[in-house]
Amino acid sequence: MFQTLLQLDGDILLWIQEYIRNDFLTPVMRFVTMLGDAGFIWIASALLLLCVPKTRRAGILTVGALAGTFFINNVILKNLVARIRPYDAVEGLAALIGKQADYSFPSGHAGCSFAAGVTIFLTCPKKIGIPALILAFVISFSRLYVGVHYPSDVLGGIISGTLIAFFVCSVSKKLPGWQDCERD
Repeated sequence: MFQTLLQLDGDILLWIQEYIRNDFLTPVMRFVTMLGDAGFIWIASALLLLCVPKTRRAGILTVGALAGTFFINNVILKNLVARIRPYDAVEGLAALIGKQADYSFPSGHAGCSFAAGVTIFLTCPKKIGIPALILAFVISFSRLYVGVHYPSDVLGGIISGTLIAFFVCSVSKKLPGWQDCERD
């Protein structure tokens, strides 16, 4: 069964390379994936949320979710699983960005994006939360498009980031004085 998953992961990446990659989308996806590098866009978003009193709680929770995701995904899981990157294992797959310094599973970009995006969605008005979730999905897909993660890596990041966001938000509700932001 594990071998079937590995084959399916590779086949999906080759399909994306063959049928979705194109001259217009490639620079867009390179840019989108760069937004997720080191959690840049999500850290910037958290800082912006921290600056506005009405969304300060969302900013604090987003920072907490990002820190939790970094520790669980990048420090623990990536080193425990030690999965090599698909461009080193899938014959015929070409990465569109440079070699990555760490292991493949789970996707740090997807984990970080969903930790922040879900936290923002749960604690902010829909006009902020929905775009945050959309960006999380696009950044996650960009990791497949550029060929640096397997689909199961991205799915693992999405699941872990989402669980961490729910955990951080649920723990915060138990703290005195922590109320949700008003939602539209």
